[in-house]
Amino acid sequence: MEAKKFETKKSLGQHFLTSDVVPKWMCDAARVTQGDIVLEIGPGTGVLTRELLLRGAQVIALEADVRAVEVLKTTFAQEIAKGRLTIHHIDVRELNLRAIALITDHEFKVVANIPYYLSGMLFRTMLESLVQPSLLVYLVQKEVAKRITTNLQRDEKESILSLSVKAYGAPTYVKTVSKGHFAPSPNVDSAVILIENINRDSFSCLDEAFFFKLLHIGFGQKRKQLLGNLSKFYERGELTNIFSTACIPLSTRAEDLSIEIWLTLARALAKIA
Repeated sequence: MEAKKFETKKSLGQHFLTSDVVPKWMCDAARVTQGDIVLEIGPGTGVLTRELLLRGAQVIALEADVRAVEVLKTTFAQEIAKGRLTIHHIDVRELNLRAIALITDHEFKVVANIPYYLSGMLFRTMLESLVQPSLLVYLVQKEVAKRITTNLQRDEKESILSLSVKAYGAPTYVKTVSKGHFAPSPNVDSAVILIENINRDSFSCLDEAFFFKLLHIGFGQKRKQLLGNLSKFYERGELTNIFSTACIPLSTRAEDLSIEIWLTLARALAKIA
């Protein structure tokens, strides 16, 4: 069953890939090679699945739509029989990575065309998991990819999303993908984004929950200076001293700090929390 003939469900945010070249871009970005274990989220009609299999990967596919599951079982019957493709009928929002066979910490890759409305959740699910992938390649809304890969040296601003991703890995904007590569065509262009060097080293001496709580406080009133937002929870004098030690100007806003400075600030504030 071709993607263009597959009746999509808006409730699942389905925009199926119809182009053979986009899966190649994604697999190139993920450096998929023979023997890789690859987790694919939302394979749909299997355009990306096919390319992953052609490159010799062992694919674990997670699909919420039972109709798509049946299509995949028919299309890839041989690969399933050989154990090269495993399909799980599952809502990814209920995913427990530790419960999936062959998925072990840093021993798998994630390559997926994900629903726009689940982008934030799926970044968190994979990056915050106790079982992390070695790298991650998503096809997401172009503006989301641009927001995650902001660079302060280019006078771009950070966000909670960009900092949350950078706390776990290094993001790269790989390639813009025009809306014509999908059926049905979405209203906006997409982009391939790569997250590599995934780890939780930032939290070896810092509680993750505390860091993200602090991040939300700092961005609580975006137009206000960071000092003002934090002073609702910390003594202003202590904040001034910490800012001075970390070489943070008192007029700084949350969006102006790099992930490295945010982590330095969090470690200092954790000592007085």
